[in-house]
Amino acid sequence: GGTVIGSARCQDFRTREGRLKAARNLVKRGITNLCVIGGDGSLTGADTFRAEWSSLLAELVKVGGITAEEAKKSSFLNIVGMVGSIDNDFCGTDMTIGTDSALHRIMEIVDAITTTAQSHQRTFVLEVMGRHCGYLALITALACGADWVFIPESPPEDDWEDHLCRRLTETRLGGSRLNIIIVAEGAVDKHGKAITSDDIKTLVVKRLGYDTRVTILGHVQRGGTPSAFDRILGSRMGVEAVMALLEGTPETPACVVSLSGNQAVRLPLMECVQVTKDVTTAMNEGRFDDALKLRGRSFQNNWNVYKLLAHIRPPSTKSGYTLAVLNVGAPAAGMNAAVRSTVRIGLIHGHRMLAVHDGFEGLAYGKVEEISWERVGGWTGLGGSKLGTKRTLPKKYFEEISTNISNFGIHGLIIIGGFEAFTGSLELIEGRAKYEELCIPLCVIPATVSNNVPGSDFSIGADTALNTITTTCDRIKQSAAGTKRRVFIIETMGGFCGYLATMAGLAGGADAAYIYEEHFNIHDLQPTSLPWLRRNERCNENYTTDFIYNLYSEEGKGIFDCRKNVLGHMQQGGTPTPFDRNFGTKMGAKAVAWITGKIKECSRHGRIFANTADSACLLGMRKRSLVFQPLGMPPRAMAFVSTRDHHATLSLFPRHRIPKEQWWLKLRPILKILAKYHIELDTSEKAHLEHVMRKSMSFESNI
Repeated sequence: GGTVIGSARCQDFRTREGRLKAARNLVKRGITNLCVIGGDGSLTGADTFRAEWSSLLAELVKVGGITAEEAKKSSFLNIVGMVGSIDNDFCGTDMTIGTDSALHRIMEIVDAITTTAQSHQRTFVLEVMGRHCGYLALITALACGADWVFIPESPPEDDWEDHLCRRLTETRLGGSRLNIIIVAEGAVDKHGKAITSDDIKTLVVKRLGYDTRVTILGHVQRGGTPSAFDRILGSRMGVEAVMALLEGTPETPACVVSLSGNQAVRLPLMECVQVTKDVTTAMNEGRFDDALKLRGRSFQNNWNVYKLLAHIRPPSTKSGYTLAVLNVGAPAAGMNAAVRSTVRIGLIHGHRMLAVHDGFEGLAYGKVEEISWERVGGWTGLGGSKLGTKRTLPKKYFEEISTNISNFGIHGLIIIGGFEAFTGSLELIEGRAKYEELCIPLCVIPATVSNNVPGSDFSIGADTALNTITTTCDRIKQSAAGTKRRVFIIETMGGFCGYLATMAGLAGGADAAYIYEEHFNIHDLQPTSLPWLRRNERCNENYTTDFIYNLYSEEGKGIFDCRKNVLGHMQQGGTPTPFDRNFGTKMGAKAVAWITGKIKECSRHGRIFANTADSACLLGMRKRSLVFQPLGMPPRAMAFVSTRDHHATLSLFPRHRIPKEQWWLKLRPILKILAKYHIELDTSEKAHLEHVMRKSMSFESNI
């Protein structure tokens, strides 16, 4: 955690004299490329430094600080910025380095507080960092299902005190034993007056008489070890920063490398700084709608979803439609968050919501019940699957499933699960030819630790599994460091998909990660140094974990000893990470919005008949956005490999269950280079300089 090379808020650098000293230090060391990791203050200073570079050199030559020859060799300075800030307050990037780790610290504390609050029937007011940005507060509220959140970008209405007390009362009357209120430290009302956590406590105690406690998290949010997401983000952005520096010219503007969706992007540094300052200006001037828009699409999406899910709003009229939600495949952390979101958004639309227990088998056996708003309260932070899940596919139960769809009056299915959910949905589409009851819209939400569902870069649960592996390996490394001269071989889950092994290798600094997708032989097992290895569970039927362990044990006699760890099903357990809670919540909301529109589209004279290719879709993250992809006519991105030959024809029911296109394979060379392998890095797909989008992007207006 923290920074090994140290960090400081340097007042000297704000002065011309300070920048002259800095310029001389760089010139004397022959440095003409600078990578600056920090917030908007650091990056603004870096841009000023670059703009003044020529005049600084001229002044140094004049006073004899450097020679004319040294000035000529360092005639221009290239600068690239990486945003390191827990507040995620820098416009133009979806996630800044450090934000995810801060959310991990916050959620650990919120989960711990929730248990004591429930036991004593208390109200807790939690204050998180964010003087000028409410991102941490907003995501925390979304991830824990808080009753209320105060953020500086969107102050509450003037009668917020009455509204807050009414909401807390209704939550208690609904059966809840606790209330959670999240406050950003910079929260204000419409008139710019600060709203403090103590103000809120006083209000709740005075008006409602609830036992209320305040917890101010403070600098604990900045500490601790980085999450897997931040480790990988930092590694990816570091590579992109070096690429940008190597390609830089005197005419190239200083840029920031950042993340948009799942893509590395380069943005003009000063455009980002200016838009970030525009947000603060808008808030200071009371233009809060503009401030929200300037924060960007991702922030707006999160805010709109939170407002929908925070409090029950019974629609004036029922839709007359019934939606069923079920989990299929192995359990994955975040499934419950997706179910909660699906149920609550469905109820807001006026639908009757049904929960199906034990997957397709439960649908066949009639394990179906109506589910209410209150029933899914508190599900966001629960691991596993509250509905129960099984790997059973539906084909052998078509008769029973069709009967129950008819008996329960189901008009649409939302299927949350892994590869079995995907293949099971394909079977349901196939069964439409014979069973008319199966002609209803259905949507698949990918949820599996293996992250192997075609059509989506990420699956719910994969981030939690990755963090479990990374945390476990951190502990194993401490053991290894204590004993010295020891090789550890770690086996991860994932079936034939090497996502977990590769990403855990990158996050944990492994010397190698052996996976099925990348062929390897006996020579590749020969270590370049004392190795730290990750192995995907099915990377090779002959080079098993036991084989590699025995090989290293035999060949390493007298040099090092060897240990193996098979992590097993602990990768499927645990409480979901903030990413998986947030991802599952947004996926559920978006799926219901889509399926509602599709049911109306397929409704004729009171009957639902959906038999077109686009009436059954998979909702997946593709690069920068969430997209619905028809299962009936899968695009290339949703194809998958069926044989060892990766150029073989595509099969609809593959044995190895690997998507044809896997974005993370392009990160493997980074893992190898960082482990000191001598290989080439493919730079053909480099990020191009883009401009910060200032326009608002509204979130699915039909939700």
